[in-house]
Amino acid sequence: MNHHPPSPVGRALTVVLGALPFIVITLLVFEHWPPLARWDQSVAARAAAYGAIRPNVVDFWQVIGAVVLPWTSRAVIVVVAAYLWRRRARLLTMWLLVSAGAELGLVEAVQYIFTRPHPAQALVDADGWSYVSGHATAAFVMAGALGVVLPSVRGWRRRFRLLVLLPVIAVVWIASADRIALNVHYVSDVLGGWALGLAILTATSIGFGLRPGLRRRRRRTPSESDGTTAPPRAAVIVNPIKVGDGLAFRRKVTRALEVRGYDEPLWLETREDDAGNAMAKQAIENESDLVLVAGGDGTVRVVCSALAHTGIPVGVIPAGTGNLLARNLHIPLDLDDALERILEGRDRRIDLVRVHGDGLDTDRFAVMAGLGLDAAIISDAPPHLKKQIGWTAYLVGAAKNINHPSVRVQLTIDEAEPIDRRVRTVVVGNVGMLQANIPLLPDARPDDGLLDVVVIAPRRVTQWPIVLWRLMTRTNRADMYLERFTGRKVEIHAAVAVQRQLDGDPIGPGQYLSCEIEPGALTARVPKRR
Repeated sequence: MNHHPPSPVGRALTVVLGALPFIVITLLVFEHWPPLARWDQSVAARAAAYGAIRPNVVDFWQVIGAVVLPWTSRAVIVVVAAYLWRRRARLLTMWLLVSAGAELGLVEAVQYIFTRPHPAQALVDADGWSYVSGHATAAFVMAGALGVVLPSVRGWRRRFRLLVLLPVIAVVWIASADRIALNVHYVSDVLGGWALGLAILTATSIGFGLRPGLRRRRRRTPSESDGTTAPPRAAVIVNPIKVGDGLAFRRKVTRALEVRGYDEPLWLETREDDAGNAMAKQAIENESDLVLVAGGDGTVRVVCSALAHTGIPVGVIPAGTGNLLARNLHIPLDLDDALERILEGRDRRIDLVRVHGDGLDTDRFAVMAGLGLDAAIISDAPPHLKKQIGWTAYLVGAAKNINHPSVRVQLTIDEAEPIDRRVRTVVVGNVGMLQANIPLLPDARPDDGLLDVVVIAPRRVTQWPIVLWRLMTRTNRADMYLERFTGRKVEIHAAVAVQRQLDGDPIGPGQYLSCEIEPGALTARVPKRR
């Protein structure tokens, strides 16, 4: 299968091919194709005769039918979707719910359009119409979604896929056999239900950009075909404190790389005294074709800084509290989705920001640097709460600093005249979105060659709602509470020492920060445009 996403024509052709079996079966049924009609009548007559003299068998299949109702299959999909939503796999969640909704709506529509009566000798009462079988369609959609598409998209191991696949296939057969055994549906009604389920799964999978076949077979690499080119190599830099189940994480990442033809990855763990600098240098020495980094914003910042101007693509796997760079590059927070989007993604040159200040060696950041209140909030967020509840721990830091004093600063942007302000905080950003999709710098772009600056300066606590409203509504009007600027170089001089931060990491108090853009310094691996 092609490694690249299909073209619009290819996607349309796939949808048509997925719907073709349903179209063919429907035409054969309602054109009364003799072989199919004889098969329907023969099986219906045998089922009626067999059930008429075996009431216990009919009772058994009635019990089975009560268990494998269409709403049972839909409920299973909803439960799995709720689990995926909790795992923040939003794309797969919506795909499952849309597939279930499409199944419900299309079954009703097909039955209403064709109004085919149930077999005359049905062994139990049946409402509605016979074509298509709602039981068969719902079971097929559930089985296809949970047993075929979902495991392959999420990269589950073959053994586990079989453990899921076999039971759901059994459910399809049982639900379909129940309808035939009770003589409620013809064989063609069941076949039409399966075909409709196939059409639904094909259309929704293509519509949501899922390509399950990619994970089932290992792609041939140039070295396998002609023996001249080595397979690509990846290095994985991990902050073990931020990654929960290290063994499961390693297994998933290794598998995702393997199926795409990568050599055995180089695994590098950060240390307490090194957040990733030495590991990034080792990845460079290893001549890695891709570096994956999983950790907090601090780990990501250090690795990106070390890989600046090397041209080696960096893929950010969300694993920390903020994951701000991943969020701004539209990388999903779910591990399986993130691996899918990164490894199937494209390379994009983005800017980095060179920064230095008093008591601070020259460094780089990829997201934001701040001086004042924002840095104080980050510094006062309890580490144990950050580990337990994520970025919402910053609310504790915010509560501690609700009366954080303002400070006099002098702001110099490029070669312009310095600007004097009394502020609560100054933030210099390469990207604009905070957690919870708060647009702190709504015009910031990671590849525009510009720095975006926001100066926040409410005089009293009661003025904070005005600031928050302006942030959430992306109001561009400047006033005494909130101002924004852009430039290539920004220097901030504070009258007194205040807290400072780089990409969510506190760097201690100081009075000076100088930030200068480095256009296109980093090659980032990002999801492909849809």
